Amino acid sequence: MPQNRRVIVVGGGLAGLAASLRVAEAGFVVDLFSLVPVKRSHSVCAQGGINACNEVARQQGYSEYEHFDETIYGGDFLAHQPPVYEMAHWAPRIIDLLDRMGVPFNRTAEGQRDLRLFGGSLYKRTHFAGATTGQQLLYALDEQVRRWETEDKVNKYEYWEFLAPVIDNNGSCKGIVAQDVRTMQIRAFRADAVVMCTGGCGMIFGKSTNSVMCTGAAASRCYQAGAWYANGEFIQVHPTAIPGADKLRLMSESARGEGGRLWVPRTKADKRKPGDIPEAERLYFLEEKYPKYGNIVPRDIATREIFDICVNQGLGVGGGNMVYLDLTHMGREYLEMKLGGILEIYRKFAGEDPIEVPMKIFPGVHYTMGGLWTQYTPKDDLHGIESGAPNSMMTNINGLFAFGEVNYQYHGANRLGANALLSCIFDGLFCGAGVNSYVSSHLYESATDLDQRIFDEPVAIEQAKIDRLVSASGDENPYQIGIELGVVMTKGNTVVKSAVPLEEALNNVQSLQERYTNLGLADTAMWTNQNLAYARALGDMLKLAEVLVQGSINRKESRGAHYRTDYPKRNDDDYLKTTVASFDIDSQRPQMRFEAVEIGLVPPRERTYGMVQQENKGEDQKASNPNAATATS
Repeated sequence: MPQNRRVIVVGGGLAGLAASLRVAEAGFVVDLFSLVPVKRSHSVCAQGGINACNEVARQQGYSEYEHFDETIYGGDFLAHQPPVYEMAHWAPRIIDLLDRMGVPFNRTAEGQRDLRLFGGSLYKRTHFAGATTGQQLLYALDEQVRRWETEDKVNKYEYWEFLAPVIDNNGSCKGIVAQDVRTMQIRAFRADAVVMCTGGCGMIFGKSTNSVMCTGAAASRCYQAGAWYANGEFIQVHPTAIPGADKLRLMSESARGEGGRLWVPRTKADKRKPGDIPEAERLYFLEEKYPKYGNIVPRDIATREIFDICVNQGLGVGGGNMVYLDLTHMGREYLEMKLGGILEIYRKFAGEDPIEVPMKIFPGVHYTMGGLWTQYTPKDDLHGIESGAPNSMMTNINGLFAFGEVNYQYHGANRLGANALLSCIFDGLFCGAGVNSYVSSHLYESATDLDQRIFDEPVAIEQAKIDRLVSASGDENPYQIGIELGVVMTKGNTVVKSAVPLEEALNNVQSLQERYTNLGLADTAMWTNQNLAYARALGDMLKLAEVLVQGSINRKESRGAHYRTDYPKRNDDDYLKTTVASFDIDSQRPQMRFEAVEIGLVPPRERTYGMVQQENKGEDQKASNPNAATATS
């Protein structure tokens, strides 16, 4: 194996670490870039678990095929089916591997890996490590990567920010431009392939459950360099988050999976303490409307129901935008063992003990189902994708791959909880083999042999961007524009959408883009300048925000997390298609098109989750808005 073959992995989360392992095992050298220390990547915030069938689940009647079907059904049939099929059937092997790596999964009294319920399934099939599963997986994979560091197969570049891919004269990706956020040095790095593992874009919406580094800027920079962006209109709003003045903090779906119940007082603006409200005067709205699934309906449905209860019916706790997530009927010892991580978060930020007093929660922006458009090679019978195919999750730019949340595959119009960790690790391990195949098939085209000018030009472009920002003397504050962007996107492009608010959102985003050209920075120093880094990312966020809104405008239907009151039904005839955006350099606007989705294994069916049509009793339960969100597709 040639010693000068290098692969760059951008992002130190689960997808990035798994990809680094797979590539290093093949004998290539990995340069791993992370904006923060790898063990602080956003994957550390994942709480509830990771889905996979095992022998215990099989005894319930579960199977890998059932997992596949649940994922397709949960995503409202917008995911390509061969990659999802492969992921579901790889899942048990991934769990076994993580177990051997030392992940401290919870165990039953018999020593089996414990399972919990999660949304979108009637079977227990979610493996977990308390309520800090993401952290445990991240630490285990990082330990394995450190082993390859000692053998000089992995080089970590922590505190480096990805600025742009380097594209050669043949249109192939041959490296990246990155900046040390401490010294502010800008450099080009050569590579024979680049794997983007940079997560979602929650910060576009201002307050979200995401880390503040989840701006979507890296994906936007690839999009502006020619990579296509798919299904941007599908943003998951998690039903249970702690409202906060600064950001939103996730209360894991595992709380509902372990028996937590959502309810509100049946009487509007009831001022009594929750413990003083009798059972008969409580509205367990999910259990009444979805008796089959109850509190474990998928996230898009639970979110719309909470929104309807609070915004349309006015039944929120104290008349506000909150509902109760109640764990108080469960034992302290059990809760501390199963949910200790999130209980401590709630105590810290809400100042109450959720074992004694029901939590007050409301939906919050959480996950990006859309992402960079990617390819795959299906098996002849569509039952999976070809192992080691060199185009596995490669974008339309040769040599540029996208793994994890920045990749649009697997989740369709709505992600089932606990599938995120699985998809990240699956991408890294399974599709990482495709990266190795790609590099091996181009051994005669080493990036080390390319003309230096190919790398000098993008460095000069990025330096010029910095020079313009530092020297700008405008009167617009980037943080103010960022706040306004969050308000615009949350108001017009999240839980409930319709034509007029979407057009207003698009006009406002374009107006903010104009204002962005008149920035002025408070800090112009060239050492750890966070003001500069945010201002640069903001420009990329504004470009990506336009893609998200335009996709919502074009998709005149309701599907999964994308719900339009003016088009409340799913429309398979016209919109069982992927939205694909490409960046037009001349107009600086997205060009939008649709492409077909592979549905050859499971035909689309109505997505209801056993909803029952009920007659509302009493004026207090009647929706004030005739276009109130419903869960049917």
